[in-house]
Amino acid sequence: MKKLTTLAAGATLGIWGVVAQAADDVTLQLKWVTQAQFAGYYVALDKGFYEEEDLNVTIKPGGPDIAPTQVLVGGGADVTVDWMPSALAAREKGLPMVNIAQPFKSSGMMLTCRKDAGITSTDDFPGKTLGVWFFGNEFPFLSWMSKLDIPTDGSDQGVTVLKQGFNVDPLLQGQAACVSTMTYNEYWQVIDAGLTPDDLTVFKYEEQGVATLEDGLYVLEENLADPAFEDKMVRFVRASMKGWKYAEANPDEAAEIVLDNDASGAQTEEHQKRMMGEVAKLTSGSNGALDPADYERTVASLLAGGSDPVITKAPEGAWTHVITDKALN
Repeated sequence: MKKLTTLAAGATLGIWGVVAQAADDVTLQLKWVTQAQFAGYYVALDKGFYEEEDLNVTIKPGGPDIAPTQVLVGGGADVTVDWMPSALAAREKGLPMVNIAQPFKSSGMMLTCRKDAGITSTDDFPGKTLGVWFFGNEFPFLSWMSKLDIPTDGSDQGVTVLKQGFNVDPLLQGQAACVSTMTYNEYWQVIDAGLTPDDLTVFKYEEQGVATLEDGLYVLEENLADPAFEDKMVRFVRASMKGWKYAEANPDEAAEIVLDNDASGAQTEEHQKRMMGEVAKLTSGSNGALDPADYERTVASLLAGGSDPVITKAPEGAWTHVITDKALN
């Protein structure tokens, strides 16, 4: 009887051993489609960095009809990639998103303008039509116009805002004097379309002093109260940053990994390698931990909206070092 009891106990332990060894599931929602903008996560998946952390990670691409904040709140993802202006605006509206890591140190946001449309400086903006992305991407632009004291009401003293699709057609077709671009993506679409750098005037948000944090990792505040969830995020961030640093050091290989994961087949090798080279400049200098000074700069920019600020008061509890302190130390 004693022997049978021992065997039963051993079997029970064996079952629990299997359970304990089962990898924890994590779903990541990207802000946009599969491309080198998110190379670090695909590299971490391909190189087994997530597996080493006992994680089974699913990466869900985004797109023009996908709002990361809504996916997160709806339970469709554990963690999402989003821009801080969007996350803070959502938080003020009652969606308690928290930044747990910040792989991107610098902003890639630009306004790219045609010189033949009469744009050589910000003084030339009034009376012009400017293409702006929405779905949360408009917030840095609106803060910038407020800083310049330029209305966005379409008046002669202001600018007309064209709700830009995720392409550069308005610039190429003469519908707008300027369009929103990223250093690593749409700017090169303009160049590939036949315009040269000499044909263009480029305003980088970083250089205009209105840059806001992009491509951070966000979770729901309530989930951080769960020790098991916190532990999963620690491992996820650690593996993700390992992926990002590998991508920085091996940009061509990282681009190939992204291409291997592009189910749409829409991406090209040349574009992804060029994109990865530019993205590496934005992640360089970050170990994944949010720099409080960068956060404060972002908040100040978003509050500086005159009568229509992006956020109306300084947020509380919108970021934490709890995850990165454990993941990186």
